[in-house]
Amino acid sequence: MKNPITTITKLLTSPKGKRSNHWPTVRKHWLSTHPTCEACGGSKNIEVHHKMPFHLDPSKELDPTNFITLCEVMGSECHLKVGHTVDGTSSWKIFNPNVVNDADKLLAAKG
Repeated sequence: MKNPITTITKLLTSPKGKRSNHWPTVRKHWLSTHPTCEACGGSKNIEVHHKMPFHLDPSKELDPTNFITLCEVMGSECHLKVGHTVDGTSSWKIFNPNVVNDADKLLAAKG
């Protein structure tokens, strides 16, 4: 189950930039080929996280080298805890430039 507080917070703090018309197709394809969270290994409520937010670099919105799959399962919330947390501070306005390494460390710790 997605955390409803997380969902509402994301809507209120998300950038107002317009997504590409191709985004739904690109997102669907990514999730079909990368169906598990790269931080916990879960497969429920997965989402595509942009390593570099598209509102900061629109050229990377559809670039698969800029994607990582993270979950939004209530309790785990890897998308927020790994993708949007730096130095212990979590916010949908923050992006974690070390998201790939941090996800790898968490997954390895689950072992």
